[in-house]
Amino acid sequence: MPGEPQDDCLFCKIVAGHVPATIVRETDTTVAFRDINPQAPTHVLVIPKVHYKNAAELAAGEPTIAADILREAQAVADDEKLDSYRVVFNTGTGAGQTVWHTHAHVIGGRGLQWPPG
Repeated sequence: MPGEPQDDCLFCKIVAGHVPATIVRETDTTVAFRDINPQAPTHVLVIPKVHYKNAAELAAGEPTIAADILREAQAVADDEKLDSYRVVFNTGTGAGQTVWHTHAHVIGGRGLQWPPG
């Protein structure tokens, strides 16, 4: 059921403290941790503590938590002293989503080309 922890979800296990992660920020509704395969000097994932498979489902089901993710992305950028950065939500396998729990990538600390890919 949307919003409830899933036994087979890596990010739900991180939220529960069953899988270690390098946590950089935590609020009542979100957890931010360093990506294990960073694509830039700063690469932090911001996830909701509730389980929704992608950003669109989270926005429809719990829009205030979707806003919390964006607020925390800014807080991560501030903590990391990033002048510019990218926030990315991958949705679906074709876009590169590999964990089916909403997550925002906060990427910065180097020049980022456009278009991405």
